[in-house]
Amino acid sequence: MSKLRRSFPLKPFAAAALAAVTACVPAEAPTRPGTAPQPRPASPAPVAETAKSAAARAYFAQVQQALLSQGLLRTDGGGQDTPFTDRMLAENFLKIALFDEYSRGPGGFVQSEAPSILRKWTGPVRVGLRFGPSVPLDRQATDRARVSSYLARLSQLTGHPISLSDSAPNFWIHVVSEDEREALGPTLQAALPGLSASDIADVTQMPRSTYCLVYALSEGNSGTYSRAVAVIRAEHPDLLRQSCFHEEIAQGLGLANDSPRARPSIFNDDEEFALLTRMDEMMLRILYSPALRPGMRIEEARPIVQKLAEGMLGGSS
Repeated sequence: MSKLRRSFPLKPFAAAALAAVTACVPAEAPTRPGTAPQPRPASPAPVAETAKSAAARAYFAQVQQALLSQGLLRTDGGGQDTPFTDRMLAENFLKIALFDEYSRGPGGFVQSEAPSILRKWTGPVRVGLRFGPSVPLDRQATDRARVSSYLARLSQLTGHPISLSDSAPNFWIHVVSEDEREALGPTLQAALPGLSASDIADVTQMPRSTYCLVYALSEGNSGTYSRAVAVIRAEHPDLLRQSCFHEEIAQGLGLANDSPRARPSIFNDDEEFALLTRMDEMMLRILYSPALRPGMRIEEARPIVQKLAEGMLGGSS
């Protein structure tokens, strides 16, 4: 499974607002005596699934089943079969938080791992969840409840304000079908004016090998995140969709890379774990420790990270 995380500095620009479209049902107007009340307008009819979306739904259902049949997409967070030490925790954190999986070239992002700076949010993270018209209302309600609960968990772990909010969101999550994603370009450009045409094409022309994606932007070279956008395929079956929510939100908080040595972890392309694990929780706690500042290089961060990891695991090297 491919889940893309991309972080890059944001050049100065005039702030652009992304309008939130909400359903607004006016109160019924009073009626004169003897006048029959007018019926409310009928609810919008569900958007019919297109052939393209139906094909994607069938494909990803097969993918999820294949992964589950191999014992992957675990939801237990790790156990006795996945021990790790403070040294392993520290090294995995440094690899995931202080290296980039992608670098930005003239034509957009290319896969090329390179050392980076530590990045995280310093202000409140306000997550705006946006669904395409094709997403059924019951599915929207389920996803909204799960994301809200997950954000509360992340906020408790990190001690940082992270919540679901329709009031001036700075981290947008779009759950969209194939056809809706292909038309998402103008919305992405409005939310993140720093995106190039190639960056937007990576979303609108997303291959099936990419299951979900997040872009996170920092101000200049400060390492301080200011906004992010994640895109989740609406065609995903339940567990794949949850997996994308868990990983892309956590990646958008600052754990931008993957490591094949990270276990138990969702920051590993082997897909063993679908949901945030015990190690992942610790890495997020390390990331949002006040001892680590945005913009730190690995040489400066390493001794601090090692000390924090030792404190969590009792020096169990």
